[in-house]
Amino acid sequence: MTSTGTLRTGHIGLNVTDIERSLAFYRDVIGYGVISEGKEEGRRFAFLGENGIPALTLWQQADASYEASNAGLHHLAFEVDTIEEVRAYESALRAYGVEFAYEGVVPHGEGAASGGIFFHDPDGTRLEIYAGSGVAASDTAPVAAAPTCGFF
Repeated sequence: MTSTGTLRTGHIGLNVTDIERSLAFYRDVIGYGVISEGKEEGRRFAFLGENGIPALTLWQQADASYEASNAGLHHLAFEVDTIEEVRAYESALRAYGVEFAYEGVVPHGEGAASGGIFFHDPDGTRLEIYAGSGVAASDTAPVAAAPTCGFF
């Protein structure tokens, strides 16, 4: 197949067990606005994003929480501009009661300037919020010989 343009990721769709619980998390803690919702029984969904552009869609279609051993999504990463923004999200997530895979902001690899926080949504989907720079060179990566995001 010949490329006719640049392929980009559009929105991400996640199956969830409880749309209201997940909507509250992604809206109130992550900060996405609700673009549209389907509230009809058997067709519950929410499109979330910024400025009318969808970034994430929640579908109430799951019977069980995320299972890392199943094929599919490994984790979902959200990028912000600064490490300070990562730390602000960390504080908000802690206040919400979220547990983290690692303590504090960690580098993506030993000596990397990029890094972030690693945690789970209400259904156990693995999430990351990171910045491309700003991690201290003295910070130790949780997994020295591999990308941090692969081992949570």
